[in-house]
Amino acid sequence: MTPVPDYALSRTLELPYDEADRRVRAALQGEGFGVLTEIDVRETLKNKLDVDFRPYRILGACAPALAHQALQKEEQVGLLLPCNVIVYQGASPEQTVVAILDPRAQLSMAANPELAELGGEVRERMKRVLEAI
Repeated sequence: MTPVPDYALSRTLELPYDEADRRVRAALQGEGFGVLTEIDVRETLKNKLDVDFRPYRILGACAPALAHQALQKEEQVGLLLPCNVIVYQGASPEQTVVAILDPRAQLSMAANPELAELGGEVRERMKRVLEAI
């Protein structure tokens, strides 16, 4: 089992990668998040370094209303957006790991109590994403 760092929320699923990815996107949408950016790490490493790597994606998820609230509290908070979600193949092709950068930890870098409160709200939504998949 992969250790979970303090800055992450994580869940290991007994699902193939593509199915887990589909469920993650649907659960994010259900909590008001869209995927703004997507990095296919496997493809990038193959194209840039000619190395093989497990299926691994980084999704940049954003809930526009929450992002707007954060930006109203502190303009520079855009440096800490969007929420990163990773989806990657686990120990076997039938296992997938989903991890989310803890929004509370992410926004705590701003040292703004109003952002910390908002980070707590986003964290609860992301926990529901993990539960839904």
